[in-house]
Amino acid sequence: MRATANAQKYGRDDGHIQVRLEERPGRVLISVTDDGPGIPLQEQARIFERFYRVGGSAAAGTGLGLAIARGLVELHGGTLTVESAPGAGSTFTVTLPRTD
Repeated sequence: MRATANAQKYGRDDGHIQVRLEERPGRVLISVTDDGPGIPLQEQARIFERFYRVGGSAAAGTGLGLAIARGLVELHGGTLTVESAPGAGSTFTVTLPRTD
């Protein structure tokens, strides 16, 4: 599943990834949680900026993936957020409006 690519890339080699789908009134939430190193609070807002990469990351990348993902989600009327703490992993959540 492509949605887990960053979780695999930045998570621990022996780590776990959880993907959840929740239906709520008027919206759908998709979340991906890893048990990797986490993201410092001061960098969490910046990870959605084009070309921004968290300092000290050894993983290769351009810093475009999350910016593109957030832009696409917002074009569909949704949001892409992160909850994270150093040493405690990260959860990225996409919230989209229901169209039924």
